[in-house]
Amino acid sequence: MEVDNKSTFADLELTKKPKTNKFAFACAILASLTSILLGYDIGVMSGAIIFIKEDLKISDVEAEILAGILSLYCLVGSCAAGRTSDWIGRRYTIVLADAILFVGSLLMGFSTNYAFLMFSRFVAGIGVGFALMIAPVYTAEISPASSRGFLTSFPEVSINAGILLGYVLNYAFSKLPMNIGWRLMLGIGAIPSVFLALVVLLAMPESPRWLVMQGRVVEAKRVLDKTLDTKEEAELRLSDIKKAAGIPHDCTDDIVQVQKQTQGEGVWRELLLQPTPTVRHILICAIGIHFFQQSSGIGAVVLYSPRIFEKAGITSSNGKLLATVAVGLVKTIFILVATFLLDRIGRRALLLSSVGGMVVSLATLGFSLTIIDHSEAKLGWAIGLCMTMVLTFVAFFSIGMGPITSVYMSEIFPLKLRAQGVSMGVAVNRVTSGIITMTFISLYKVITIGGAFFLFAGIATIGWVFFYVCMPETRGKTLEEIEWLFGKLVGWREDAKKMKTKEVNANGTSNSTSIYLSSTPRLSNQG
Repeated sequence: MEVDNKSTFADLELTKKPKTNKFAFACAILASLTSILLGYDIGVMSGAIIFIKEDLKISDVEAEILAGILSLYCLVGSCAAGRTSDWIGRRYTIVLADAILFVGSLLMGFSTNYAFLMFSRFVAGIGVGFALMIAPVYTAEISPASSRGFLTSFPEVSINAGILLGYVLNYAFSKLPMNIGWRLMLGIGAIPSVFLALVVLLAMPESPRWLVMQGRVVEAKRVLDKTLDTKEEAELRLSDIKKAAGIPHDCTDDIVQVQKQTQGEGVWRELLLQPTPTVRHILICAIGIHFFQQSSGIGAVVLYSPRIFEKAGITSSNGKLLATVAVGLVKTIFILVATFLLDRIGRRALLLSSVGGMVVSLATLGFSLTIIDHSEAKLGWAIGLCMTMVLTFVAFFSIGMGPITSVYMSEIFPLKLRAQGVSMGVAVNRVTSGIITMTFISLYKVITIGGAFFLFAGIATIGWVFFYVCMPETRGKTLEEIEWLFGKLVGWREDAKKMKTKEVNANGTSNSTSIYLSSTPRLSNQG
């Protein structure tokens, strides 16, 4: 079947809003479930650290380093995941992530001292880094354009489900003897990793984009036919991927020889050393959204919520752990709501609304904690306000900022830069998260806990301005079309208006509708 270059996905979406593809839905769930282990580690460590601190007799500084170091250890995995996924494929990279997480969880469960526990978290961190990078990339590459936002938000849903599970098991295992309870909390994460690896091997296809990059065009077409909404969309997507991979449009061979970059130097050169205006814009947006996601304090709230509730006036261990379960429950509910809004409201509007709500809730939380800190009497209203603002903050984060970061990252990078670009974003995310979580206790001892949340509110405000100025809407565009939205860091709105006008006026006979497929690519340095 020959693809008509005058057709685009805009034409398909204008004529029909298809139902979610069940096979793509199942593949997205399987790929995303690996992320549940990261969420579980974050959630379970918030309670386990209370018992580890007492059992191993460690200081507050050692405790915050132990709790937050996983984010920095992730760097090893996320940096290696890009090259690994280009080498062995997206599917086997997910299996590798599960295998490393299995080993890391077992080691944490059998840790006998602080040094052994730190090494165990290093191993687990490598697996988490792999999972964070590969899950959104794979999901974006098998998702139809009509439901890509919905499907690529699944990794964030899995992380939140893992956090809730960790909070619940904290409460359950807190009844056991101290030296057994925290080890079970950490070690039980090995069980789901084995199951996930087996299911991925048996049931999940390889990414069609990776298959095309290997020259396996027929296999890629079979996967696209199963995961996309229509045969026409599959043909158009295959044509776009072949073009991005440098395969002639009229080539119909089953297996094609694709020119590869030697050791990836060309990719890194185009990404960092000699980026075009489009790549530079994409990179700034990718780094910015990951930085502001973590620097606004979500890691501190999720990991240290028992301490925050203690500062608010809840003193019993059961009370703190139960309040923490409420945080996990609210976070999970609102991330589920977000999955249905991403493809209806759009990324940009949801992101700006989310961050605006985060600013207000963080500032109010800082105010309530400051009042409690300076009052000798127990103020019921301030305690209630504090707890309400913690729940409000995680709700606003989960309905926008949380899922949109991974969705946006998986959409904006072009095919040949995607694995390395997403790896860079994950690296920024984990470094920022590590700094916040490894210094939060020390920070609030210096500027007070209320002051810490005023600081987070200020950072979130700067983030809102950055998102408003720099980040275009990507809803409803194919991965190959999205590149045309980037190139002008603060002047992208003009191109977005032109694109919208061309889509609305598309009638199947005007060449203006094929701007994305027929124009000269903007992503490569031509010399």
